[in-house]
Amino acid sequence: MNFPNSLKYTREHEWLRVEGGEAVVGVTAYAQKELGEIVYVDVDTDGETLSAGDRFGTIEAVKAVSDLFMPVDGTVLEINPVLESAPYTINKDPYGEGWIIRIHLTDLAELDGLISAKVYEEFVTK
Repeated sequence: MNFPNSLKYTREHEWLRVEGGEAVVGVTAYAQKELGEIVYVDVDTDGETLSAGDRFGTIEAVKAVSDLFMPVDGTVLEINPVLESAPYTINKDPYGEGWIIRIHLTDLAELDGLISAKVYEEFVTK
């Protein structure tokens, strides 16, 4: 399974790619594999400022529906428009075209509370 070293991770299976004062957020390859075929993504928090741990949407798969959680404090700037018509993009490319939201980071220091690829891989393989 792939865990890019350039990303930060949460124990709730979200990843975050920092791009200056913004970040792109998605779900990990592990999470999408566990969920199975993704059929719908619902993010209704566009423009909202949320705290780390807040629910920013849901992801629905054939097997289950799961909440999506903010990895850090931030404002939702954009929702991936591809997911509206092709939610399965998350299954095909979870770390690329399958991103879910773009956020403005409120406090860069919060990034220190996220985990590395190595720690995340150990977490999901125990």
